[in-house]
Amino acid sequence: MRDHIRAGADSEQLQGGLGVDTRLGTHKPGNVARGMDDAGLRQLSIDVDVELKSVARGQYDSSRHWRALFDHLDNAISARRQTIKRIEGQLMVAGGHGHQRHNDPNSNVARGVCHITRMGGEVNEMTTNHEAFLRAKSVIPGGVNSPVRAYGSVGGDPRFMTAAHGAYVTDVEGRDYVDLICTWGPGLLGHAHPQVVEAVQAAAARGLSFGAPTQGETELAEAIHARVPAVEQVRLVSTGTEATMTAIRLARGVTGRDLIVKFAGCYHGHVDALLAQAGSGVATFALPGSAGVTAATAAETIVVPYNDVDAVEAVFAEKGAQIAAVITEPAAANMGVVPPKPGFNKALRRITAEHGALLIFDEVLTGFRVGPAGWWGLERDASVAAGEAVWTPDLFTFGKVVGGGMPVAAVGGPRALMEQLAPLGPVYQAGTLSGNPVAVAAGLTTMQLADAAVYAKVDAVAAQLSAAVDAALDEVGVPHKVQRAGSLFSVFFGEAAARDGVRNYADAQAQDVYRYAPFFHAMLDAGVSLPPSVFEAWFCSTAHDETAVAKIIAAFPAAAKAAASATR
Repeated sequence: MRDHIRAGADSEQLQGGLGVDTRLGTHKPGNVARGMDDAGLRQLSIDVDVELKSVARGQYDSSRHWRALFDHLDNAISARRQTIKRIEGQLMVAGGHGHQRHNDPNSNVARGVCHITRMGGEVNEMTTNHEAFLRAKSVIPGGVNSPVRAYGSVGGDPRFMTAAHGAYVTDVEGRDYVDLICTWGPGLLGHAHPQVVEAVQAAAARGLSFGAPTQGETELAEAIHARVPAVEQVRLVSTGTEATMTAIRLARGVTGRDLIVKFAGCYHGHVDALLAQAGSGVATFALPGSAGVTAATAAETIVVPYNDVDAVEAVFAEKGAQIAAVITEPAAANMGVVPPKPGFNKALRRITAEHGALLIFDEVLTGFRVGPAGWWGLERDASVAAGEAVWTPDLFTFGKVVGGGMPVAAVGGPRALMEQLAPLGPVYQAGTLSGNPVAVAAGLTTMQLADAAVYAKVDAVAAQLSAAVDAALDEVGVPHKVQRAGSLFSVFFGEAAARDGVRNYADAQAQDVYRYAPFFHAMLDAGVSLPPSVFEAWFCSTAHDETAVAKIIAAFPAAAKAAASATR
């Protein structure tokens, strides 16, 4: 195959080897037939590259043979990419009674978009990330379905992904990146883990959705309870936002109170009451944090600084009888990674219990990712080791890992609270796709595979990478602080962060944000995909092997220099 590509093999050779027809004038449904010119060979190279990598990485094959082949194809793609601008609008296609040139600037051909029939008959459209973004923006607000994906804080075109295997993601241009987003947390085992994929395929073959209970839902609830015994019952939902919304409604329903306390910088989904920003004083009501959130709704939320026990005490001293619950990320990871001060979560448990309010741990990010029982499990283990009494929050919310990359989330707690939900109690909650059997299969299999060895591996990778980025930034004199919470970590830039660390949202906002965009793009250019915002956590997986880790570490020095040369 390498010789075919190097020599510019004729269409019959390539057709026989790949199941594609590249001969000029031959037409197949869904396939734009074309001559084997530069664009055609570029397209074919990309398609072969994606196909082979899918096979190899799906098997986690890292042999020298595969790596050599991948390197060769990458070089071929790069060479062909240099000619694509010259031949845009020049491709020949079969149509009607003969060949015609497409001069319409809006046509796929004129935009440099090619089609090819992949093995198995799949049709794959290839384009550039820029073109994909322009196309998406014409029909999707901002071109994305979740705002951070738009690269708004780092600039440039978001990478439109077509495949993901192990520690790597592949964009529409056929380029691979070592991934440190891991689909924002769920990819604990790496992308497309064979056993998870097999479980999903088997579940899909039995039926995509039933609108009726299944045994898989019970098994997943049992798996959650086994890891977090305080969660005696579980209600499955589809998103983390649904989970926190349900927890808030349940807290208000069982206490008969209206007010919720949250912490600045903690994100709990796009629930109206939780899209609130801090008022002008510690115990003042919040202001709307988004258009469309009414002042009345925001006024039912009190926002206080994270890691500030005195502020929480002050709020409860003034309004304790009106507060239904405190909701918190037990280790904050949506303003960058900001671990709780020692004793902070335990103090929240004491204060809420004294005033008859509930404590909600939002472990959508940390649950089953930082340890077998999430962040609460780490604090429980520390309490046991210190000979202290074990304490628990009243309610937990889970997401991300619990769905194994598919839309599953959960709210759970003691039986007495959970049975206040419909159909047993007066607090209503429902969902057509709650407990979807295909999604549940992904979550259950991921939970079954996530053993002690998985957490040890992810912790070790996180420790190695956080130490390496720390050293690279030190080397070029960029003031910074790398902070970890279990296997989650992120970088904060600036003198204050370096000197004092980051303990709350005000500290996070005060950092040298301007240094992150050049750092991010230098990593991206080196083939490493970081979160496109300085206020996000970095994620690792068990698929981040020595090769992947080495590539990340090799990219740090140039990225550190880019950050060092950044200006406001």
